Amino acid sequence: MSAYVGRFAPSPTGPLHQGSLVAALASHLDARAHGGRWLVRIEDIDEARALPGAAEDILRTLAAFGMQADGEVVWQSRRKPLYEAAFARLGSHAYPCGCTRREIADSRLGVASDGAAIYPGTCRHGLAPGKAARAWRLRVPDPGSDRICFDDRWLGEICQDLASEVGDFVLRRADGFWAYQLAVVVDDDDQGVTHVVRGADLLESTPRQIYLQRMLGLAQPSYLHVPVVTNAAGEKLSKQTGALALDVGRPLDGLMAAARFLGLGVEAGSVEAFWERAVAGWKRRITLP
Repeated sequence: MSAYVGRFAPSPTGPLHQGSLVAALASHLDARAHGGRWLVRIEDIDEARALPGAAEDILRTLAAFGMQADGEVVWQSRRKPLYEAAFARLGSHAYPCGCTRREIADSRLGVASDGAAIYPGTCRHGLAPGKAARAWRLRVPDPGSDRICFDDRWLGEICQDLASEVGDFVLRRADGFWAYQLAVVVDDDDQGVTHVVRGADLLESTPRQIYLQRMLGLAQPSYLHVPVVTNAAGEKLSKQTGALALDVGRPLDGLMAAARFLGLGVEAGSVEAFWERAVAGWKRRITLP
């Protein structure tokens, strides 16, 4: 139990909302139920989208809701040498790509389940004459040769054929920033994360991350993806869909609503009592590996 290390990794693009709280609550409950450590990582690798002061606001909000990191808060924007080193270790498995988004979309291979266009492999064997490198991609196995499967603790077995469902994916973006997939894999390993608990909007990224872990010789964490909160139109609750910031003056109301969404009927008169009852409820709700 003491070897458990979990984490919550928000992007500082705005304040936390009820959808964020569900993910934070689930990861925090799982760590506490295991008697493990809970870390916080600020995923600001996409520095163009990070808002000044947003990370600090997120940390204050977590504290108001009774969630404190067990250790130093890590910022992705300060860890670029780690990503560079991991990228170098991939060697010839990574290659430069000169395709634009329009060119990839026009290939008509289709759209992956996470909404991104499936990459057709245009630059796999070298850049076309006159093409300059824009991004760097990771070569995935040929179709049908190596399906990536894992057992999700909430959803059961999940499988994906990277070649046909995603294609060679980006490691370094055209704007020069490291891609989320590489950064999160490197960070989880460097921080010793054993259990990843997050929203199901990131489920489709997991096979790519597992493949990267294998290519880099890293340990694979356990995964649990909780349902995402949606608005009245059925859209994922997010800053882009008008999600309201959490009310730090009424943390108990937000926590109980998030617990109900996760199937936990927790009633409490204080934040402290909530956490005691919610951890017990999580132990009953989730099988602890």
